[in-house]
Amino acid sequence: MNFQDQILQGIPAELPSPYKYDTTVNHAPRRKKLLSEKEKNLALRNALRYFKPIHHKALLAEFRQELETYGRIYMYRFMPGYEMYARGVDQYPGKCLQARAIMLMIQNNLDPKVAQHPHELITYGGNGAVFQNWAQYLLVMKYLAEMEEDQTLVIYSGHPMGLFPSHSNAPRVVVTNGMMIPNYSKPDDWEKFNALGVTQYGQMTAGSYMYIGPQGIVHGTTITVLNALRKINKKQGDGALFVTSGLGGMSGAQPKAGNIAGCITVCAEVNPKAVNTRHSQGWVDEVITTLPALTKRVREAIKNKEVVSIAYQGNIVDVWEELDREGIHIDLGSDQTSLHNPWAGGYYPVGMSLEEANELMAEDPEKFKAKVQESLRRQTDAINKHSKKGTYFFDYGNAFLLEAARAGAKIYKNEEGDFISAPVETEENASWAYSSYVQDIMGPMCFDYGFGPFRWVCASGEESDLDKSDAIATRVLEKLQEDAPVEIQSQLQDNVHWIKSAKENRLVVGSKARILYADAVGRIQIAQAFNDAVAAGELGPVILGRDHHDVSGTDSPYRETSNIYDGSSFTADMAIQNVIGDSFRGATWVSIHNGGGVGWGEVINGGFGMVLDGSRESKMRLRSMLFWDVNNGLARRSWARNKEAVFSINRAMELEPKLKVTMPNLVEDSLFLE
Repeated sequence: MNFQDQILQGIPAELPSPYKYDTTVNHAPRRKKLLSEKEKNLALRNALRYFKPIHHKALLAEFRQELETYGRIYMYRFMPGYEMYARGVDQYPGKCLQARAIMLMIQNNLDPKVAQHPHELITYGGNGAVFQNWAQYLLVMKYLAEMEEDQTLVIYSGHPMGLFPSHSNAPRVVVTNGMMIPNYSKPDDWEKFNALGVTQYGQMTAGSYMYIGPQGIVHGTTITVLNALRKINKKQGDGALFVTSGLGGMSGAQPKAGNIAGCITVCAEVNPKAVNTRHSQGWVDEVITTLPALTKRVREAIKNKEVVSIAYQGNIVDVWEELDREGIHIDLGSDQTSLHNPWAGGYYPVGMSLEEANELMAEDPEKFKAKVQESLRRQTDAINKHSKKGTYFFDYGNAFLLEAARAGAKIYKNEEGDFISAPVETEENASWAYSSYVQDIMGPMCFDYGFGPFRWVCASGEESDLDKSDAIATRVLEKLQEDAPVEIQSQLQDNVHWIKSAKENRLVVGSKARILYADAVGRIQIAQAFNDAVAAGELGPVILGRDHHDVSGTDSPYRETSNIYDGSSFTADMAIQNVIGDSFRGATWVSIHNGGGVGWGEVINGGFGMVLDGSRESKMRLRSMLFWDVNNGLARRSWARNKEAVFSINRAMELEPKLKVTMPNLVEDSLFLE
């Protein structure tokens, strides 16, 4: 049976051979055991409903063993035997180009070169899943192969509810992930309901099929590090030292970004498989396994003002403490462990091996939690010591501040500037000791001007198409730069530099994809130029999308909307309105998630995908949808009185007379003085 036939069969009528556990693969850690005996039986019944009754007896024992061993039912036996990667769009069976493009994106998310835990269908973040199990994958691919242009596939947290009649301008797929009743969004709720097989954590771009490998986060990290260096008056090649952590769950982008930004990067990672993967892929230059060797190498790099990235195979807490003892100055500091998922492999406590930690995590979750929180207190204490010596530390949106605070770490400052733990009533004016990078950098410099992560995938899978798309995007950006207001010149220049050097930095892992930051004008003009090139036969079909980490798509008070100060940062109207608006303005698929970035119950985020096929209809859709996708967020940000967003939405109204936004009337501070 060839690849196309395997897709079309869906769940096979005959049971495949049993799965043999592959120890060479980076597997997800065992999950906590929270289900009662009654709930375990319910989870098994839920899993068996995907299969004919003739197979239930054989699969019951197997699924029970998976649930007991791993804390989840992944249905390993049904993992397809063909190689998992993004093929050219013409290699997929199907009646609809849009559906075949979505199949390409799904397989890219599960490509072992891209995915963190591919056999558990987890793309990144430790628990960011494309599907809950392999039966869901098989059914979704079959439905997409059968889909016609007047049908929509509805997906509930990985489960394909079915194909429903719609119309050609409706989304081909609508995805929801983890949309819980609000009182059931605590971390253990995810553990329980995911184990039952009724919900999943889609991260941001895993469960919406828009992950493009580490490149996606490399670009945002590069922009962040470049602007962080500017804040401390450092230039590329000055020998600045950037210390961070996490090479697995959050993509390992920091070392590559540090190289592009021109500094010395030290990134700690406890998992040897993650270290080896990123080193072999060229995302990090060197690997060091002992602290004495690390400090020696760092001194040498600072002295010679090198641009180099170093992976330290070990715990980040040891690095912060050792560099303090050795008197080595850290210019920039952050953290990119998966602290949105601290109790299930997102953060590993200091003083334990990876194997010991994984065992404790599964067997004694409360003790593991205590160890993690002890580690966070130590890490924060070490960071505070460096901060007193001039280190600029920022929260990189992984919930570090939040979890450090919950651990009782001294992560706040009082009015006197002293580091304190959680503020009490007498310390009501206490504030975070460190800013979120969105508050300091990305919010006022990018999001409030409408700039966010715009990405595309060349559906042909051809390198030549990616080169052509790079050239098209460069021409558009350079043309825009000629007449752009001074307020957005630096943003355009950073992205012109990025796109021109993208190929030489070997950023592609998986699909032939690219990302840059653009505002609504830039996104529309680049997309229109792509569509024209497709129509002219110069370029194959192009799939547009973005990270949910953007101007409009995400309501997240500790990250994307952390620079919203009117009290609305804990509301989620923007993300919900965003996905509704995208769906009827022409998106090929839309998604809305609970969780992502900073964690389950902490954020609502929405995304989209759009296929450009060169048609007149594509041109109309891209103009309508991309304009809304950005300006929805600018309208909300301007109403929050963010001055950069006020400038941006006024500019948008000048460019589009049919846009009419409610603007805030500013209140004089003097009215509140006694």
